Amino acid sequence: MAALSALGLMATLAGCGASAADGPGVTLTLVAADYGDSKANSSRKYWDAVVKAYEKRTPGVTVDVTVHSWNDVDREIREMVAAGEAPDMAQAGTYADYASADRLYEVDDLLSIPVQAGFLPQLANAGKVRRVAYGMPFAASTRVLFYNKKLFAEAGLDDAPRSWSELAADAAALDQAGVRTAYALPLGPEEAQAETMQWLLSGGAGYTDNVGTYRIDSDENVRTFTWLKDKLVDKGLTGPTAPAELNRADAFAAFARGEVGMLNGHPTLMRMAAAEGVDYGTAPMPGYDGRRHATMGVADWMMAFKQNGHGEEIGDFLDFVYSDENVLDFSREYDLLPVTASASEEMAADPDDVDLHPFLDALPDAALPPVGKTSWADVSAAVKKQIGRAVRPGAKPGVVLEQLQQTASAADRED
Repeated sequence: MAALSALGLMATLAGCGASAADGPGVTLTLVAADYGDSKANSSRKYWDAVVKAYEKRTPGVTVDVTVHSWNDVDREIREMVAAGEAPDMAQAGTYADYASADRLYEVDDLLSIPVQAGFLPQLANAGKVRRVAYGMPFAASTRVLFYNKKLFAEAGLDDAPRSWSELAADAAALDQAGVRTAYALPLGPEEAQAETMQWLLSGGAGYTDNVGTYRIDSDENVRTFTWLKDKLVDKGLTGPTAPAELNRADAFAAFARGEVGMLNGHPTLMRMAAAEGVDYGTAPMPGYDGRRHATMGVADWMMAFKQNGHGEEIGDFLDFVYSDENVLDFSREYDLLPVTASASEEMAADPDDVDLHPFLDALPDAALPPVGKTSWADVSAAVKKQIGRAVRPGAKPGVVLEQLQQTASAADRED
């Protein structure tokens, strides 16, 4: 989703839970992803503060927190589960495989009713497998169009495009003005599934239909990738690097160097651009017909494993984690969006959070990837590997999308 991270650090932190205050004590284990990019802003600091505050409130439970890089956290969790040493809680990018294997507590069995009801509805719904909630949203993000104001002015452009036709015309003007990459289209293997989803949504469709069935080769999606190929890629408006070879991180870095006119981005890009002195603007991602369509949303997840039987203690701790104060502290530290309605309302009303308001405004209409389908991991991997071929010279986008649909249908039958 989103949010984007580095570091592999470990911290053992003392905390507490309510039910063991009069007993021998319980030790909870939590494996968490690191959203920081240095030791100074590692997620270790966030969890240290949360657990310390929880300890003061209720003695009786020790919480051991281990923080891993995003490059490592999913593998670390898989290895712990495979070894029969599942943590009590894990915070990472996916949950569906563990839910389908009956390893997770249902959210209903953990959180108090007010806390569970406080999640934003679209995030809560994305945490369900076969209509049962297992994944608790922990952090969220959306995508908007970033554009370089200086390059726009040099190309005689006053404002961000509102439709595909305007985007193509603006890209042509930027190219004519000598901009290295008018529109960066990262369809490389790093995160092609996200760029793809945003374009499918702005074209009026998505990976799935309204009942959750994969429809990757729908008429709308074929129209979307045919337009991208014909109107942007074939006209040389997506820069010197072929989209199939351009990764998101490289596109962001090029934007921060002032070499890109427009691209689809998330809040991390704000800090990168500001650090390099780039004067940028943001706007909703243009729709094919000029209307505002759904934007892509991303969520990271908290899950709780049943193996150690600590459901009551886990629930009490997570009720505390999801207080507005803790949710807002985390969101503000890492330029992310709150996952609860009350914290979102507070952020929307705070002028100090104005930089995040465009992303927050997009959240009510955001659509998330089908993370509740265990097949999504395989489908996402296939999209990362293959979608760039749809816009190569001489390619037929519909053929590539049909092949991806066949992969998705086969994976879905095994779901």
